[in-house]
Amino acid sequence: MPIQKYRPFTPVDLPDRAWPSHTITRAPLWCSVDLRDGNQALVEPMGPDRKRRMFVELVRMGFKEIEVGFPSASQPDFDFVRELIEMDQIPDDVTIQVLTQAREHLIRRTFEALRGAKRAIVHLYNSTSTLQRRVVFGLDRRAIRDIAVRGAELCAQLAAGIDGTDVRFEYSPESFTGTELDFALDVCEGVMDAWGASAERKVILNLPATVELATPNVYADQIEWMGRHLVHRDWVVLSLHPHNDRGTAVAAAELGVMAGADRVEGTLFGNGERTGNVDVVTLALNLLTQGVDPELEIHDIDELVAVAEHCNRLPVHPRHPYAGGLVFTAFSGSHQDAIRKGFAASRKNGDVEWAVPYLPVDPSDLGRTYEAIIRINSQSGKSGVGYVLEADFGLRLPRDLLVEFSRRVQTQAERSGEEVSPATIYALFESEYLDRADDAGAGVFRLDELSLAATASPKGAVAFTTSVSRGGDKRRLSCAGAAPAAALIAALYAETGLDVFVSHESADPLRAPDEAFVAYVELTAGVSSSVFGVARGTTPVVATIVATIRALNHLRAIASGALGHWGGAPVASAISRGIFSD
Repeated sequence: MPIQKYRPFTPVDLPDRAWPSHTITRAPLWCSVDLRDGNQALVEPMGPDRKRRMFVELVRMGFKEIEVGFPSASQPDFDFVRELIEMDQIPDDVTIQVLTQAREHLIRRTFEALRGAKRAIVHLYNSTSTLQRRVVFGLDRRAIRDIAVRGAELCAQLAAGIDGTDVRFEYSPESFTGTELDFALDVCEGVMDAWGASAERKVILNLPATVELATPNVYADQIEWMGRHLVHRDWVVLSLHPHNDRGTAVAAAELGVMAGADRVEGTLFGNGERTGNVDVVTLALNLLTQGVDPELEIHDIDELVAVAEHCNRLPVHPRHPYAGGLVFTAFSGSHQDAIRKGFAASRKNGDVEWAVPYLPVDPSDLGRTYEAIIRINSQSGKSGVGYVLEADFGLRLPRDLLVEFSRRVQTQAERSGEEVSPATIYALFESEYLDRADDAGAGVFRLDELSLAATASPKGAVAFTTSVSRGGDKRRLSCAGAAPAAALIAALYAETGLDVFVSHESADPLRAPDEAFVAYVELTAGVSSSVFGVARGTTPVVATIVATIRALNHLRAIASGALGHWGGAPVASAISRGIFSD
């Protein structure tokens, strides 16, 4: 790489800088520049319809200052400003802002556009950087300062002639980050004098990182230096306008606010020239995650994305902070496990404070549902599969069953090389457990009838009668106990000597129109044979009993030894005789 072509940025001499110890405790004043700076950056600038939609959205969000255009630069911008004013589209608590270069004919055209407005900010700028003075204008410091001051004087003169319009002023030394600080201060002070700044009529001094030239801490140093050296800091609203050339505009804005700035100009999702403006949505939601009111309404981020994409005709990246379609989605197994446990702990403890690993903000606060937080591909693990089954279908699989089933999902994902949808996961679960054909053939167990006890059982207990057959041998059983599966297995042991242990049984409501419950029963024989039966049923008891029969058949299918008669007296252990042997 040709490193000899480049020179490091000279840092600011500010050894006693104070901003690193500051924290942001309130939102800055916000100014949207989507309709001006953002619009200038579009391949296809917005037409009137898209401009109106964007303006309405910005108002709805709560912006009180909106830069609506550069009326002297194009007829569409001029016409849009006139439309807002003449059609009375500007709410009483919103101030429109218009931009103009410090050139006489452009300033005059700008004031023509503002006739009849109740309030307006006239944003004056000229470039002051060392580089542009040398290669663009060929002017020295004095000449550049004169351009700014003469422009400011004309603005003050024209503002005095607009009846009924409260005009405020803003000045930007464009390319501030490439301007010597003492010169930037001198120009800003000259403009303030021309505008008659005072504590009652504050001037907005906007210090743009028109091009990011250094790390964000250097920008913060520049902002703190300016704040310290302004003769009348209390006559100024100190504003930031960071661009994103180095990819650090958000950090620069945050550090700039820590350094004393009062106001931030930016765009939704960072749209702007080159790599964009600072992203106001990210800044605002960063504040939210710190418990600071962002003073902007972002309750439906998907709608906000839709408006921005429609108006800008630019997509919001799926990994864009907070707003991207995948930012609240985890594919990684370890992430999924932590998120699932975080949700479970939060529900169990009734937490008011948000505390879920990997999710700095509650998606529901932004209008997002929890449905797509965990999605499954070949990188996912059992926790992800379990979350999808529970969140989408109400299936809370026991851990061992979840481990077993997640291997099947993993195989499916690796085979396809694609994401596995919730519908596919459920279909796979149905085929593996709910619809398995393990009750066919000789020697299987069948549930012939089931009658729940008509009289109430003791609290927490169940009672029922049932007929279970195997081959031509049918046994009618009277069952009672603390839980359905245990009661059935105990009755089978007493009647036939079938020595099986119930390791787990549970039942949950199922989100499906045809069946009300799903039950999971784990049976163990000996020291190593352990299987699950899963079934749906109209009640928890029915589902559990059917699941128990399925588990018996599954166990029969994997047990060693010949299958034969299942009668006889109880014996001490299934290990010594083979669970289904003669």
